[in-house]
Amino acid sequence: MPEPAKPSPFPSADPDDMQTALDSVPRSVLEHVVDVHCHPTDSDMGMTLKVAQEMAIRICAMATRRSDQRLVADLTRAYPEKVIPCFGYHPWFAHWIAVEPVTSKETHYRALFLPPSPPPKAEDVSAFDRLLPYLPDPIPLAEVLADLDEGLTSFPNAMLGEVGLDRACRIPYSRPADPPYSEYADEDNGRRELSPFTIPLAHQLKVLEAQLYLAVELRRNVSLHSVKCQQATSELLDRMEAKYLDEWLKISVDLHSCGLSAQGWKAISKRHPNVFLSLSTAINARSPAHRDLIAACTPDRILVESDFHDIRHSAPYTWHMLRTVAAVKGWPVEDHWDDTAPADAAQWGAVRRLEENWKKFERGGHRPYSKRRQRRDRAIEEWEAANEDSD
Repeated sequence: MPEPAKPSPFPSADPDDMQTALDSVPRSVLEHVVDVHCHPTDSDMGMTLKVAQEMAIRICAMATRRSDQRLVADLTRAYPEKVIPCFGYHPWFAHWIAVEPVTSKETHYRALFLPPSPPPKAEDVSAFDRLLPYLPDPIPLAEVLADLDEGLTSFPNAMLGEVGLDRACRIPYSRPADPPYSEYADEDNGRRELSPFTIPLAHQLKVLEAQLYLAVELRRNVSLHSVKCQQATSELLDRMEAKYLDEWLKISVDLHSCGLSAQGWKAISKRHPNVFLSLSTAINARSPAHRDLIAACTPDRILVESDFHDIRHSAPYTWHMLRTVAAVKGWPVEDHWDDTAPADAAQWGAVRRLEENWKKFERGGHRPYSKRRQRRDRAIEEWEAANEDSD
């Protein structure tokens, strides 16, 4: 007879099963869990007082465009013990931002989607003419940065997010909607017709790097989106480190719902001690490759998230990914909470390990790797010696 199949060590991703698994977890344990990336203001299932009282975990609430920066701020003021606010402009909406002076709406979008060289095809011109009426008036980048500065400085624990790069996003033939974002389920049975246009990566980078400058200046951590942009993201991180030096290492960067290959992550993590990754069931569990990514990540650089819009599912989705990380890493999952941590970190459970990772992420102030420290110290010594000689 064939041997019976061994039960999977990984938790079920069925929503009902996730909620059932969460129901058995003591509140004293859940209070140490952080959902490092979610979108509660995207949904009409808002965070009511009842939901807030029942929700034991803390959340990092992301803004993505102009209409929801205020909503994230309002949510944080209502529930300051539960919500860490994150202000930023998502790459899906980067084309709404003008990095050059605006002469007209059409001129702005034509420069992005119909550059003169090579000459555009007739079908692209037709698609552009159809799309243009749906697009909003562009916002000057200076106004975007002023809004972000106000949001970030209003809350001492605020992060920059969600910001990033995305090569896959295509612009829809539909008007922008205010939250809750009904465009995700429009009259076409939830399927929006997409134009052939994507947002040029060079434009995305200008918008992103301007936001990152503000994060460095205000010393705020970052939640970074990266889709189909592994090489561009790696080069961006290298460029930011070279540009800002130790100021860059004062902040932490989370590659949220990280889609990098295990090899890509290893290459980035070896060069950038301030970069973390977080994983979500909603996005990463679509492919078993996320388990290889978990295995490749050192124990102190991994975080968990829901990446969900309905706040009622934030805790079960985050807990599910926590259990997945624990299964891959071979970590026990706490069934009670002991305020006194074991002296040996190897004996910590998954909740304590991930909480400590979050604290490390929050603190920032990362040390450069030894080779870079040696190069920096040598440069300082040479500079001091040169100045002594000139005296």
